[in-house]
Order: sequence, then C-alpha cells, then structure tokens
Amino acid sequence: MITMPDLQTALLDLLHEVKGTDIKLIIGGGFGIYLKTNHVRRMGVRTLLSEWPEPRSTNDLDLYLRPELLIQSAKLKPLAKAIVRLGYQVVPGAEKYQFVRPGPGGVETGSIKIDILTGPQSRFQGTRVKTDDRRARPNPSVGIHAHPVDEAPTLEEGLLSESLTGKLSSGESWQAEVFLPHPYTFLMMKLFAFRDRLDDADKEFGRYHALDLYTILATTMEMEWNQAIEFQKRQEGDPFFIEAGRLVAEHFSALDRLGMIRMRESRYYRPELQLGEFMSALQELFSGGGKPVF
Repeated sequence: MITMPDLQTALLDLLHEVKGTDIKLIIGGGFGIYLKTNHVRRMGVRTLLSEWPEPRSTNDLDLYLRPELLIQSAKLKPLAKAIVRLGYQVVPGAEKYQFVRPGPGGVETGSIKIDILTGPQSRFQGTRVKTDDRRARPNPSVGIHAHPVDEAPTLEEGLLSESLTGKLSSGESWQAEVFLPHPYTFLMMKLFAFRDRLDDADKEFGRYHALDLYTILATTMEMEWNQAIEFQKRQEGDPFFIEAGRLVAEHFSALDRLGMIRMRESRYYRPELQLGEFMSALQELFSGGGKPVF
C-alpha cells in the first residue's frame, strides 16, 4: 500500500533530479490537499471550518506545469529525463502525460502514478503548442505532454509556496519548494472531477472528490477566502464558472443532493463535519446563495 510518506519521497526524488532548473511544480490532487492540510496545521492559522475529514490515501502525484514551460519546451527536457531515470513507464493510451512506477508487486500493487497537467487550452493560443481536450503538445517535442484543465483559468494565481522536507530514496535528506493551487482553483477542478466521476463505479462514484471539496474549503485561510471572492467577481459570466454554479446548486445545496450523499458515503467521512457551513460557503462562491462564514 502506498502511503503519503511514500509519495513525498517519490516527489522529492523527482525534485532532486530537476534541481537548478526552471521547473517549479504545482501539486494538485489528493497529495496536494494533504500538503495544504499539513501547512495550515503547522502554521496554526484560523481556517474556514474547524472540523476536517480523515486524510485519504492516494497513489497519484498530480503535477501541474505552468503553461510557459510547455511554450518554451526546452525547459522540460530535465523533467522528461528524470521520469525515465526514476523508472517510470508510460501509461498506454496516455503516453507522455501519465506515467507509472511499478511497485514490488507490479503495476497494480504499490505503484506510484504521475499525472502531468497544465492550465486551460486558451493559454496556448498564438503559440506553437498544439492542444485538444486531452493533450497540450509542445513543439519542439521533448517527450512530455500535459492534460489541459480548461476549468482552471486561475491556476497560476494565488499559489501557496510550501517547503517539502524529507528523505530521498537514497536516504539522503532533501528540501525543495513546491506550490499548491489556490483553494478557488482547487474547488473548480474538483467540482468538474466530481461531475465526471459521479456515475463511475471504478472511481467510487466521485465520493473522494466530494469529500475533497469539503477539505479544500475547511482548510481555506481568511486571506485565501478574500482572494476567492475576488476571483469569483472576475469569473462571473465565464461558462466554466456558470457550470460550476450549476453543479453546486444541483449536487451540494442540500443534504439530500447527490454530492452530499456521496460525501457522507465516503469511508473518510466524520459525523462531526460542518456540512451546513460547507454548503453555505460553496454556494456563496459559486451560486450566490450562501452566507459569509468568515
């Protein structure tokens, strides 16, 4: 079984391989949420909600590349070489943007998976990067593609710097900087991920995405909440913002809505969670129907 320390070691190994380059990674997904939770706990700062879910497990590292790295693709060569040196293999059908490093029991047991993502396709207009819904392809090619996330126009805004410290696979201590997405960006991505998984039995019908939404809001600091309100004002009228509001209204506006049901079905759910406050905050950000909670 992959643990969070295993993922931290895998990430530190990768960061060690690209040290001294222009590659600064934004960490999303479950491991990004884990790092954010640790950050606010260590800082002892006030957050939006005081009750948090149990940390969930994951074997994925979601690595977001700033679009400029794909536009100036030569800068990505160290990352492509590092992935090969560290023993990662391509995932069939997702070559160049999904990689897996098999564990002792093979690909299915103890493996670590890397997903490489980037910002929306619109960021590449007028550049040599070719995009579609699945891939952003640098030109010249360097062996790395990225999956564009159109619902994340704020990917590069309000990033939180986090110092990652631990042991490399070699046993050497290492410290490196990573960046975590702003809660508003994270929420947008998770709302769409929930939409895409709510009927998928292989992905637990979106249960972990629903609970991730709660954790993201629960660990939001006051400054981040104020920034999120500013992002909201800027995004009004954007089709992805409008769709996010529809998803909140349909799935997270009452306890009997599917998103809230899925959340309570998660094995990481705790009865103490502040569901009313969560729903109010989510509606305030995306559908204008909630009440301020900070």
